[in-house]
Amino acid sequence: MTRILEPATLALAIRERRKALGYTQARLASLCGTGVRFISDLENAKSTVELGKVLAVVATLGLDLYLAERGAEA
Repeated sequence: MTRILEPATLALAIRERRKALGYTQARLASLCGTGVRFISDLENAKSTVELGKVLAVVATLGLDLYLAERGAEA
């Protein structure tokens, strides 16, 4: 499990998962119903990406996001 403390950490996790699945940015964008520009912005940790689309990308990649109280076991 990866602790996400900054956008760059999430961006890297998404990029690594996309590559592990063998998807190009264009393929992932097509699967998520987003544009390639959005995937690029997300993977570069651009602060203006839409949360709903981020969650769609995460789900498409077969990943889950969790929130937990600090100090609590996830």
